[in-house]
Amino acid sequence: MDNVSNLPDGVLCHILSFLTTKEAALTSILCKRWRNLLAFVPNLDIDDSVFLHPEEGKEDRYEIQQSFMDFVDRVLALQGNSPVNRFSLKYRTDFDSHRVDSWISKAMARGVSELDVLIIFYRVDCFMLSSKAFKSRNLVSLKLNSVGIDWLARDIFLPMLKTLYLRSVRLAVDECFFQALPALEELSLVGIYWRDKDVIVSNANLKSLTIFANYHLGTFSVDTPSLDYFSYSEYTAKDYPVVKMENLFEASISLLLTDDQIERARTPNWAEDDFVHRLVNVGKLMNGIRNVQCLNLSPNTLEILSLCCESMLVFNNLKSLTIKSEKSLGWQAMPVLLMNCPHFDTLVLEGLLHHVTDKCGDACDCVSREEKGRSLTSCPVKVVEIKGFQGTMKEMHMIKHFLDYFPCLKETSIYIEENGTTQLRAPQVSEVIAEMMEHYNNKSSGCTVQLLVSGY
Repeated sequence: MDNVSNLPDGVLCHILSFLTTKEAALTSILCKRWRNLLAFVPNLDIDDSVFLHPEEGKEDRYEIQQSFMDFVDRVLALQGNSPVNRFSLKYRTDFDSHRVDSWISKAMARGVSELDVLIIFYRVDCFMLSSKAFKSRNLVSLKLNSVGIDWLARDIFLPMLKTLYLRSVRLAVDECFFQALPALEELSLVGIYWRDKDVIVSNANLKSLTIFANYHLGTFSVDTPSLDYFSYSEYTAKDYPVVKMENLFEASISLLLTDDQIERARTPNWAEDDFVHRLVNVGKLMNGIRNVQCLNLSPNTLEILSLCCESMLVFNNLKSLTIKSEKSLGWQAMPVLLMNCPHFDTLVLEGLLHHVTDKCGDACDCVSREEKGRSLTSCPVKVVEIKGFQGTMKEMHMIKHFLDYFPCLKETSIYIEENGTTQLRAPQVSEVIAEMMEHYNNKSSGCTVQLLVSGY
């Protein structure tokens, strides 16, 4: 007799919990001892693609999908009321969408703590997922990823829920929904269909909030006094009436804009363009995160902030600022941003090349100015990291500009990409870089300059 079969039932069930449910079910043919173990496996991982291994077009046949649905029903019936810790369901179908409610309800009734559901309805316009299924004192993590689901999330009871991840759901909630999840710590809203609804994320215990590419968002308010991490990669909301994140540590802001919208921002029509007023309202979002310590800004965001410079408050707690640049997008907001960060010590620039305008500011060396470097001379930054360096003369002039005018600078690290496009192989470029590094490393200012290779 093999050693595995001699193990106690509890150990065998624990081993089976690491397999997909189909693989665990297949072990019942090994011998009589294994026949009923599936009934006590605490983790269920049900994936229709693993179950069916569909050939091209085979998954569209009703009898094939029916066999999968019957399999799920048999597994849940076999397990009866035995406890389940994790229930993962991946289901793509055109048929019998109502069964999803039944499967989720049964998992909830058995005390599931982790629920991970991926549902895709190919030909159903929408399926209303019942909120009655979402009543549990045990559920800690809920991940709902779907295409074709409406979730009327109003009549729910999830007092222990800590993680909520929603993707591609048509979500209908009232303004108190997030506040009614007292244990919630991590919230991700990705690709949600809001139908121009005003959204309020209000929760006293929330630690992490991710907002990404949602559709038809009305106004957006955040009242999260315990929030530590905020990622906002999003189309501009109509307005940001309330933004309170008093204890924020890290924030990443990336506005999703088209080329046409960027052009409208550069030549704003203040009298007639409502979209421009939306962009100006981004200043309210930035002022709401003014206590942040680490801030990451996308190229789109940096350009749009030029519309908010006059209303931008001081970031007194900021220690690290990361800015990503693109050739087609400008640095107009950079001077004000640097002057409004009086205590930060680390500046990370992911790319130096940007769109040059007469409003480019004195933060760079692109435009000749009488008061050259004024915004840099008041900046306390000690460490500058430059990533994606390509070795162009324009980049080297900008680096020299930083080295000349940042008064507190102690360390400058210039990273080239290991497999990236670079002009550093040209002898004349290499010589200029070597001379520049030698010159500044020998200066009495004490700033070290180093050229490094990055593998990212």
